[in-house]
Amino acid sequence: MKRILLLVTLVAALQGCTAIRTPMPAEQEAEIPTLTPRASTYYDLINMPRPKGRLVAVVYGFRDQTGQYKPTPDSSFSTSVTQGAASMLMDALQASGWFVVLEREGLQNLLTERKIIRASQKKPNTPVNIQGELPPLQAANLMLEGGIVGYDTNVRSGGEGARYLGIGGSQEYRVDQVTVNLRAVDVRSGQVLSNVMTTKTIYSISRNAGVFKFIEFKKLLEAEVGYTTNEPAQLCVLSAIESAVGHLLSQGIERHLWQVADGKGLEDPTVDKYLSQNRTDLPETPAQ
Repeated sequence: MKRILLLVTLVAALQGCTAIRTPMPAEQEAEIPTLTPRASTYYDLINMPRPKGRLVAVVYGFRDQTGQYKPTPDSSFSTSVTQGAASMLMDALQASGWFVVLEREGLQNLLTERKIIRASQKKPNTPVNIQGELPPLQAANLMLEGGIVGYDTNVRSGGEGARYLGIGGSQEYRVDQVTVNLRAVDVRSGQVLSNVMTTKTIYSISRNAGVFKFIEFKKLLEAEVGYTTNEPAQLCVLSAIESAVGHLLSQGIERHLWQVADGKGLEDPTVDKYLSQNRTDLPETPAQ
């Protein structure tokens, strides 16, 4: 009996060394809804320098262009990445403080509602708030295009483990990555003013520990514990989109496509951070 208790204790100690124990679902208390967790890219957008004048922009769509579906046993109709990237992009644009975003993804719904208002104005007892003439919809001078252009699984995988006298533990990991393209288009000329591509990695980690031991003849002790942690893919897409907006603004400031309020955009630490990444990613020019 003492030997059994000793082995169980060793397994628990081994698991404590390889991972921090997470509560089982039955042990967790009911969680209330919270705001979506934000990565450092969101705070980069907030810390961008203020614009001299905000850009009036539209987003007609920001689709999943990967064609990737989740592997079996998941449903063959379940996509690997979120289909709400356009909403994420509009959130990132507004968070930056550089854009006046006009509704275009739900344009048909907006036009239908305006028709209903006009029809109501011709009837008696029309509410005061819709009696006035409807102004024309505002036009944009900038259109943002692009989408999720890549989702690669098992870009890198591996693990490690050890077992001694039937007692051991292991750890495995897998790295996926998502790629986003974002470009700014001048509505008047159709010219692509700026184009960026960003990539975000998605990590999955699995940790396990177990014991397989014969205590006595025909008596076998076997125990195993473990858990898996998967980074949410939609949060990685959101972070990649926020990073793309940051790079887009920084490129525009550097190329004088848009201006900051104080005229010192290139000296701003956040802008310099993104421009430095662009210079680092460029291949070195061989010496002549």
